[in-house]
Amino acid sequence: MASSGQLLKLACLVVVMFCMVAGAPKAEAAVTCGQVVNSLVPCISYVGNGGALDPACCNGVRTLYNLAQTTPDRQNVCNCLKQAINGIPYTNTNAGLAAGLPAKCGVNIPYKISPSTDCKSVK
Repeated sequence: MASSGQLLKLACLVVVMFCMVAGAPKAEAAVTCGQVVNSLVPCISYVGNGGALDPACCNGVRTLYNLAQTTPDRQNVCNCLKQAINGIPYTNTNAGLAAGLPAKCGVNIPYKISPSTDCKSVK
């Protein structure tokens, strides 16, 4: 079983995808790191251990997707996730589960979720 720190990192990987949706004009970010974390807390168990996907996880994924509508919002979400996962080990299995969350939750994004994402290039 993964530690709570590892699980938080893995949940945060999920959010990287949301900061990579097609961009809008530059504006100040309105999505906070607290909103990012709160939206993805229900996903921690799934990303850390696999198994059944809690419907609350998909609700959080869709909520975050809908919140991050501007380029600054998506970049901020990306940066929040990267800060949260910095220095916490994860496995390829965990990263794969996180990367698959958008499709499992019916959110279509054209980018791979990865901890190596360059948040500055997110539009």
